[in-house]
Amino acid sequence: MKDSMGREKTLRLDLTPDGEAVAPAGVRPGAICDRRAFLKTASLPCLAACAGAVAGTHGLVPLLAAESDAQFIREAQFYEKQPYRKIKCKLCPRECVIDDHERGYCGVRENRGGTYYTLVHSRVATAHIDPIEKKPFFHFLPGAMAFSIATAGCNVNCKMCQNWEISQVRPEQVRSTYAPPERIAELAQQNRCPVVAYTYSEPVIFYEYMTDTARAAHEAGIRSVVVTGGYITEDPLKKLCKTVDAIKVDLKAFSEKFYKEIVNGEMKHVLNALVTIRQQGTWSEVVYLVIPTLNDSDAEFQALAKWVKTDLGPDVPLHFSRFHPEYLLKNLPPTPLETLERGKAIADAEGLHYVYIGNVPGHPAESTYCPRCHKVVVERAGYTVSGVYIKNGKCRYCQQPIPGVWS
Repeated sequence: MKDSMGREKTLRLDLTPDGEAVAPAGVRPGAICDRRAFLKTASLPCLAACAGAVAGTHGLVPLLAAESDAQFIREAQFYEKQPYRKIKCKLCPRECVIDDHERGYCGVRENRGGTYYTLVHSRVATAHIDPIEKKPFFHFLPGAMAFSIATAGCNVNCKMCQNWEISQVRPEQVRSTYAPPERIAELAQQNRCPVVAYTYSEPVIFYEYMTDTARAAHEAGIRSVVVTGGYITEDPLKKLCKTVDAIKVDLKAFSEKFYKEIVNGEMKHVLNALVTIRQQGTWSEVVYLVIPTLNDSDAEFQALAKWVKTDLGPDVPLHFSRFHPEYLLKNLPPTPLETLERGKAIADAEGLHYVYIGNVPGHPAESTYCPRCHKVVVERAGYTVSGVYIKNGKCRYCQQPIPGVWS
């Protein structure tokens, strides 16, 4: 759920006197993570402090001495060496050309003597246990809990960012904890989380850590999902698609002007990424945060829906999410419900099969409906899943295939 400022909050779990987690209504008991056991066993001593980075604690508190930074440093992937000890980063579309002893735009990758390094491998700035619906993934293991992690940093600068305290800073400026890939897989397994989620900031900038953790998680029988802005080049994206199980892309708007002025990026690269993910066969969903006066016109909704249907297909879920004032856009109001409903109606009329309204708990458009018989096949209210009526990937009532990852 969201707090009054639109920030994500972790799901509250009730505990028995013995410390066992009690599943909230509609959440599969086997998917619940025991938070008390998590706090006892996790080797993340700063977890409570780290949570503040997402929950709204302000102030940048360096934690680690320079001599201890070595444990977080690995040679980066996807870069080219240039003359005079310069390098050219090939991970994201910025393709930063970086002098010796300088960093890229993201602030977490550094040129040291002509070799490019990531500074955030295993450097966890925040960790939570979340419902998968919070990401949101609506067609991926409904009711599952995800062990969710992030490092500091981002490769864009969205003016509406809700986690700017960790995304818009350098890694030395936030509390972090050393948590190598195998430890993340172990913690997810201990806490009965079938999924690890790379989220909150921008997983592209901790690419090496994300892919190493996804491999460790797979060895433990745990899946991986990515929550990203999709600002990544084709080669690393194709490799990522072979490593993780699902990717949700935040498409910030359907306007290059918006991307230039509000995101400091280019939309065309995100659209290319979405097409690549689809072509690679990796499960994907799209979220469109509807911001009053900036990306909420009927023309933009219609152009978006047409593009999704033509370039991705009508079965890719599209989520219209409610905006809450945050970061550099506190002057705008929350999205009116009627605007979200108008966007959904336009997308429905264009022939998209799975169009959702997000950040409006209890709205009927949170549930999944069969596109043939129109009965509810996944019933939701907020992050609570109260019923799943899908069997062997098909609607239980009419046998219509319902695309997604259901088991």
